[in-house]
Amino acid sequence: MQKVYLSDSGPKVSKAIYSFWRWENEKMSDPKRAEEIINLCLDLGINTFDFGDTSEKLETEKIVNSVLSGKGLERKDIVIFAKCGIRELSSGKPYFDNSKSYLLDSVDKFLNDLQTDYLDIFLLNGFDYTANPEETALVLQQIIHTKKAKHIGIANFTGDQHRLLAKHLSVPIVTSHIELNLLDTSPIRDGRIDFIKEQYAKPLVWSPLAGGEILEGGSEQAIRLRKSLKEVAKRHDANLEQIAVAWLISLGVLPIIGSLNLERIKNVATATDIVLSKEDWYDIYYASLTK
Repeated sequence: MQKVYLSDSGPKVSKAIYSFWRWENEKMSDPKRAEEIINLCLDLGINTFDFGDTSEKLETEKIVNSVLSGKGLERKDIVIFAKCGIRELSSGKPYFDNSKSYLLDSVDKFLNDLQTDYLDIFLLNGFDYTANPEETALVLQQIIHTKKAKHIGIANFTGDQHRLLAKHLSVPIVTSHIELNLLDTSPIRDGRIDFIKEQYAKPLVWSPLAGGEILEGGSEQAIRLRKSLKEVAKRHDANLEQIAVAWLISLGVLPIIGSLNLERIKNVATATDIVLSKEDWYDIYYASLTK
């Protein structure tokens, strides 16, 4: 798989990224299954891995590190993203925490569990409405200056929130992770994609298949979309999953794979080699819009 620079100042990453964020929901704690998934990613050329807030409950980092350490890989051959910022109230509802103590403790935990000296990118996951953005920026810069992370990124920020944090940072935000798929194309129209590109960075998109709704959803929008995807898939000798992801890649974004299904992982990864015509792209786009 081709490797690309994430931004004009960021690291080189695989064109598809594998994320462990769904492992909590799937209650995935089987080391053998973990090894099977990681082996497939490496065989496909995926060298970039993303860890999230919820993974600490199942100690995902320790499971993954155990598998990777047995592969004989050098640290420089692997790109590690780690994000934090979302916590859980006693009621079970999420809340955002950009406090200094939480961010610094989270970084140290990632480093300890992954048995590494640094993270390639530390991402702030969600904008804390109660935080002072200037103070948040100082913490993020401290993480960079102490060499616990090489770069800073964000996840699930609006364009205005991105702009506000960037204003207080003396280091660049090298990536922004957003939700984008053919059932939710709002980032194309609300300026988020454009603003991320304006910062000379490649947007990363999670849930590229809308959690399977594109393939199995019963809504009028999903049914209409599948019809269009099937027509384009025939012309490219591909399947629906590959075409749905290739459509995203045409926007200059990089897909984040969150599935534990081996066939789905393969489909998303191999979609990076498919090139859609403009006619294909716009036919699918119009089919995706709600009417």
